[in-house]
Amino acid sequence: MTDKITENIIGAAIEVHKILGPGLLESIYEIALCYELELQNIEFKKQIDIDVVYKNRIIKGQRIDLLVENEVIVEIKSLRRLPEIATAQILSYLKATKMKRGLLISFGESRLVKGIKRISL
Repeated sequence: MTDKITENIIGAAIEVHKILGPGLLESIYEIALCYELELQNIEFKKQIDIDVVYKNRIIKGQRIDLLVENEVIVEIKSLRRLPEIATAQILSYLKATKMKRGLLISFGESRLVKGIKRISL
């Protein structure tokens, strides 16, 4: 079964990477990806604050890069290799938001396909 939303996000990310290549700041890729999503009429919100709950206390300060179609969390990196902590980070975001799907996209790879990781709960 294919997931149309994540496929569209990945397609948009590949387009950005094809034009910009690796080596830029995460913020540049975020702006470019948001523009590409706009061009493709894909709904998104950027830099969304989320709350973490610890023993019934809400702790503020976490922020996700993109929320696409109110269903998929997208975390953008610009690293050659994704550290394990990046996966833990998006898993934490999924848990905190009670969402099921996320994409970790690292634009630092020479071939973007190597920098895409699908994550689901």
